[in-house]
Parts: sequence; C-alpha cells; structure tokens
Amino acid sequence: MTSFANSTAWLSGCIPDLPTPFNEAGEIDLTAFARLCERQIQAGVSAIVAGETTGEASTLTPAEHDAIIRTAVETAGGRVRVIAGAGSNSTSQAIEKTRRAELAGADAVLSVVPYYNKPMQAGIAAHFRSIAGSTALPIILHDIPGRTVRELGDATLLSLSQSRQFIGLRDATGDLARPSRLRTMLPCGFRLLSGDDITALAFLANGGDGCISAISNVAPELCRVIHSSFRQGRLQSARYLQHRLEPLAALLARESPPAVKYALCLLGLMRPDIRLPLVDLEISTKAEIANAIAAIGEDDLDGGAWEENELQRSA
Repeated sequence: MTSFANSTAWLSGCIPDLPTPFNEAGEIDLTAFARLCERQIQAGVSAIVAGETTGEASTLTPAEHDAIIRTAVETAGGRVRVIAGAGSNSTSQAIEKTRRAELAGADAVLSVVPYYNKPMQAGIAAHFRSIAGSTALPIILHDIPGRTVRELGDATLLSLSQSRQFIGLRDATGDLARPSRLRTMLPCGFRLLSGDDITALAFLANGGDGCISAISNVAPELCRVIHSSFRQGRLQSARYLQHRLEPLAALLARESPPAVKYALCLLGLMRPDIRLPLVDLEISTKAEIANAIAAIGEDDLDGGAWEENELQRSA
C-alpha cells in the first residue's frame, strides 16, 4: 500500500480496468501483465485496476488473483494507486478477497453489488458494511445491474457514502442524470466514475469525475487527452476524440473482455487467450475490431501528438 495523502483527488480521469493475460498453457502471464501496467503508468494514469471485470476475476484462483495484484503493486512502485477487484456474491468470500488484496499491497478495492442472489437494498448495504468492517482499505462501490440484476439504489448509496471508507462509485447503470442528481447530496470528495466508455464524456458533463475504462487499455494516451481537454474547457476537441473512439468502444463493450484482449493482441501487447466459459471471438468480430483500430489512425491513437497540436493552436 502506497503512502499517498488521505485524499480522493487521485480517483479521477481515465483509469484502466486491466485484462489478465494468459499464456499458451492457460496460466497467467505476469510478465505481460506487468508490461500492460507499465504502459498505462507511462501514459499518465492516476490508478490501475487489477483483477476485476476485464481481468476475468471470476476465473482466477485466489493465488492467481493475489499474484496479479502483487505484480501491479510492484510495477507501480508507488507511482500510481492500485485498485484491486475484490467483489463476490458471497459476503464472506468478498471479505476474504478484500483482506488478501490488502495483504498484497493494494491501495483500494473495487467491490461489486452481489450478483445472482438478488439481495434487497438492506442486504446490499449490510454486505458492503461488513466488507468495510474487515479492512482498513478505502472501498469503491461498483454498480453494474447488467451483470448483477440488482442495482445500488440512490438511497443506499447516499447512506453508505456517509462512511469515509466508501470513497467512490463505478457507475455502469447508463443513468447519465445520476451525477447531477446526487452530487449535492454526496460528501465532498466522494468520486463518481462512469463504467461505460461510450457515455463517459456525457457522464463527466453531468458532474462525474472520470471513468474506469476498458478502452484505455487500447488507447491510454488518447483517453487521458479526452479527459484533460474536457477539464480545460476544450470541449470540441474532447467530443471529436470521443467520437473517434466510439466504434471501438462499442465493440469492446459488446464482447468484453475477449475483445479487449484481441485488440491488445493486434497491438502486439499480449496473447488473446481467455478462459471458459468465454470463447474466442467470431472471425467477423475480429475483423470489426481490426477495422475500428485502423479507422482511429496512428495520429489519434497517439494522444500526446494530438495534445501537442492543441497546445500549439491555443498558444
């Protein structure tokens, strides 16, 4: 765990939800994973997420999950925060994963609404409070009803947010009015992060703080420039670049995480292997991903070049 000041300012911008690379034998490839971490750090992210949705957390053994978190912590070396996926539909298992993430050196955990069980709101609140009572780590809540069936209700979120241990929300509900609806009722410093790349810019415009992103894996510099352009009032640039990314973002969302892994394979960064019950992408989907990456173009994938051009225009 790094010695950052007690602030949530770091929980903003575009934060990548990293995939877990596997080798030909189906084992995790920690060398490739460290390379993915370093690429994001060099692109200027404030945090990285390990062992969550894009990381195929549900297929990892406890030892594998520990290993990728430790690798992320070691690679980060205190330069950025490491957020560990630690959710489960079993409260006791979520507590165990959270404790193991803390021992592995994570700076925070991302904990999802319990899935499959369909708990009532009181049960969701009790679940998260039990996790909080088991750890000293800050907790980011994850609301993704498309995968959990149950959503984290506004009243439940507001109640949990009164504890300083709950520092933010990854919101994948698609409710773009939620940030503006809740912002004045949430404690100062509680961060609202989109969980949907396609609508991330609109989420920011309505009062959000950033995005926990899949497409940042493919274009981290460009994602950083989109967020910095928005914050600096260069809205036309932010919208233009967001528009360039939208076709690829839609493909990644449709077949996540295999599509993320295939896109990174095309860039020479990892193998595309996944674990059952996920299977390889259809040939037509692979072609769509390749075409979407080509359509973005090298200039726009290089966010640094775009940012430099914008600074020259405004000078």
